[in-house]
Amino acid sequence: MNAVPIILVFAAGLNSCIGNILLKWGRASLPPSAGLADTFLTPGFVGGVVFYGINVLLFAKALDSLEVSVAYPILAGSGFAMLIIASHYFFGEPFHLHKWIGVALVLVGIIFLARGG
Repeated sequence: MNAVPIILVFAAGLNSCIGNILLKWGRASLPPSAGLADTFLTPGFVGGVVFYGINVLLFAKALDSLEVSVAYPILAGSGFAMLIIASHYFFGEPFHLHKWIGVALVLVGIIFLARGG
């Protein structure tokens, strides 16, 4: 199996993670009373949209060689795992045992999908 499409899916997951972190950062930089329109003007929002766009492009290219039923769970799972770790690092969100177990199970699932796809 060619590793490039799988690498593209993981890269798409990373871009999704970065996009989510930027969106959270953009909202966190605003006062709680800020409206939705205020969000559109933050660098976090603009950056998040850019990274989401890159995510879509990478994922679309990966779909040239992968079944969507294999590629999407890898994208979602890898993005989820990266996001849990990144949100803990950047925002101090709790990372309790149940999250560690969840990340481990997701990673096991990704391995099964990547090998069986």
